Amino acid sequence: MSSVAATCNIIVITDPTGQDPNGAAAGSMSFAQNMFQSTFLMSKNNHFAVLSGGTGSSDVRLNSIVAAVANLENNASAASAASIASSYEGPRLLVGGPYMGAAIGGSFDAYVVKVNDADNSITVTPYSSGVATLEPGQKGAIIHLRNTDGNPMYGTADYVRKETAMNIGKMIRDGYPATTILSEAMGEVARDSGEKYGGGGVNLVSGISTSDMFTPTEMNSTGYPMDEAYAKSCDECGWGVGYPAAEAYETCPICGGELKIIYAYESLGKAITVSPDAVSVSVYGSGKSGVAATTKEIVQASVNKYGYDASAIAGSINKGINNGLLMGVDHVEPKDINVKEESKAVGVYYTALPGDRSSPSWDLPVDENIMNILGSIQTAVGIVLILLVIFRSRLLKSFQNRRT
Repeated sequence: MSSVAATCNIIVITDPTGQDPNGAAAGSMSFAQNMFQSTFLMSKNNHFAVLSGGTGSSDVRLNSIVAAVANLENNASAASAASIASSYEGPRLLVGGPYMGAAIGGSFDAYVVKVNDADNSITVTPYSSGVATLEPGQKGAIIHLRNTDGNPMYGTADYVRKETAMNIGKMIRDGYPATTILSEAMGEVARDSGEKYGGGGVNLVSGISTSDMFTPTEMNSTGYPMDEAYAKSCDECGWGVGYPAAEAYETCPICGGELKIIYAYESLGKAITVSPDAVSVSVYGSGKSGVAATTKEIVQASVNKYGYDASAIAGSINKGINNGLLMGVDHVEPKDINVKEESKAVGVYYTALPGDRSSPSWDLPVDENIMNILGSIQTAVGIVLILLVIFRSRLLKSFQNRRT
């Protein structure tokens, strides 16, 4: 496994009191390979993140991370934890959270952004190495950015770092939540500097992470590019589907609405932002790949359009099964949907299909066992002809019944 270092680290704090559920966020990405989630660590209980990077071996960086986390768990300041990086050769640590502020230490080229509530003034200050701090109680951000060797856009980091820092300051001043600012900043860095592979992001107040949404699926490979299309979404009902499956859809299969392309950095912001209409979806009865994620999208869309109606949710899910969006599960009934509107939660209980079957059997006037036998001894044309004979016999019987 080749060594990796996040070349872009960002912490944004828009609400130092911690009352805004989207008031502090952090993220990492790089042009490098192997950008797994371990490059950004989050404490859900103590609401802080440790973002790593720099030069030197991965063991050295890991040791500095462990030491920094131990310090923060013992109520050390962000500046104290970040300064640990200077005790090692090469690493960088960016640490912070809504209550402690933020600090960066070790080997870095960063800007510290501060926004003053009294006069809406923005201060953007460059720092290189040592320790740079965003004090507790201060609205602002820290952004580190360098170019990776081999990046075709090498040499852009200095300019992009400054421009992005200023744009972060403007968004903080204008009242955007930290989660949105983080996603927009990562999109800008990806487009303009080429340091674009996830990585991912975390919401430091609410404890939400992008997890493995954008990290590499295989060793020694790059993550998902933050400036590329990630999903398509329907504005009418909220249904969405990720790429590459999204390429097959021009309109929404749930309501027929127009689909909008969502870029990866936008999906990052959506994933870690807490919204009043968010629905918690739990899926039971199937471990098939993609079932849980697709079910969540369908349920979210159904709730947005019809409310917390078990019958409507079941109908939307069954439509998804019929359209091939959901594979490996049988149709559901309203009794299979557990709705708790007061807590904005929906539980979906599936029955997994037997064997390797991917979709429920057709609703035909033929026993399923007969179809399985026919499938092994007849051509497709032969089955169709047999079915036509069966349908014809039913039609004749029906006609005869009407005459009598």
